[in-house]
Amino acid sequence: MAGGRPQVFRPSVKRAFRCCKRAIVPSCHCIIRFLDFEMMTEVSINKDMRLSEHFTLGELTKTSFKTEDGNIPSRVAIENLRNLCENWLEDLRYSYNRLYHKISPCASLSRDDTSPLIINSGYRSPEVNRLAGGAPTSNHVTGCAVDIHVDGMEQLIRYATILLDLSDESQEDFDELLLERSPKGGYWLHFAVRPSGNRRKIRLIQT
Repeated sequence: MAGGRPQVFRPSVKRAFRCCKRAIVPSCHCIIRFLDFEMMTEVSINKDMRLSEHFTLGELTKTSFKTEDGNIPSRVAIENLRNLCENWLEDLRYSYNRLYHKISPCASLSRDDTSPLIINSGYRSPEVNRLAGGAPTSNHVTGCAVDIHVDGMEQLIRYATILLDLSDESQEDFDELLLERSPKGGYWLHFAVRPSGNRRKIRLIQT
């Protein structure tokens, strides 16, 4: 029990989930395809590549900014994104739907019968990060952070609470859990996990 409310986690705990999902998306299926092998000026990524059961590389690299670098993540950044998806975002999605959508534990958690977890921003190249107004040292640049869409303050708090419970249950720390609000009144949740040196930084931020 955490805060008087039952914890709901997926039946397959983090380590087992990581092992079984690695087989689904080998890193070698990755990423970069050079369209001009001599000039190497135009590149693309396999946006349909699954980082985990419900999250694709395209979802975690999307951006509205058009840059010459194409917002192409390195292999290290992709592994950081995979860690976020497999070991945190999948559990957040599962737990939120079980707790607040009253879905039977026996039911399938397909895209059709559950509330999806929508990513506003994941990996950002240095140029995309600059255009987005991010700090040069942002966790987005290394693929260690996501900004998660929320439908208001209530969902923001529920997402944050689940992630705190997941951290306690797994005894794994995160780097940043930032509950953010824009000047226009919009909310989102910034969540970051580094490979090491996580600071467990929790803040309420008015941007």
